[in-house]
Amino acid sequence: MLSAVVSGPARQLDPAALGDHVDRLYRAAWALCGSREDAEDLVQETFAKVLAKPRFLRNDDDLGYLLRVLRNTFVSRHRTAMRRPQASPMPEELEPMDVSSATRPDHAVEARQVFEYIAALPDDFRDALVAVDVVGLSYGEAAKLLKTKEATITSRLYRARAQVARGMDPSRESVL
Repeated sequence: MLSAVVSGPARQLDPAALGDHVDRLYRAAWALCGSREDAEDLVQETFAKVLAKPRFLRNDDDLGYLLRVLRNTFVSRHRTAMRRPQASPMPEELEPMDVSSATRPDHAVEARQVFEYIAALPDDFRDALVAVDVVGLSYGEAAKLLKTKEATITSRLYRARAQVARGMDPSRESVL
């Protein structure tokens, strides 16, 4: 059986002394990550790992140990992130291409306005309108999805459509 070579007696890492190394760890993390926010998260995760269980060191180099944990944590996070699909935000000025509106820009503007009015509806009305008119569910399917009665969907849909129509044509008087 092989025995590990120990250069000296092992001592426990003092959690109270970890605060002495925050600035240097933060600078190292910032250099690794490239962003201040990610560096703060990395230092916090490093301290969480170190403080999760007692650590025994064979020498007096607390900072060296903490830097190794920091680097290993960074590498683990990076590898984990690379295995996940990368999502990138869509530019705000980009709108989904609708073939029917590509030939008629005035329809695209009108569709944008309709969706703005739908988004401004009260939650119950908006949910019913989206389920039936946007997604294409039947009244029964929408009622089941929204956990309500079919008659409730009918009345909410009527009122939602009326509010959107009123918004599109301000001269139109309310019938509600």
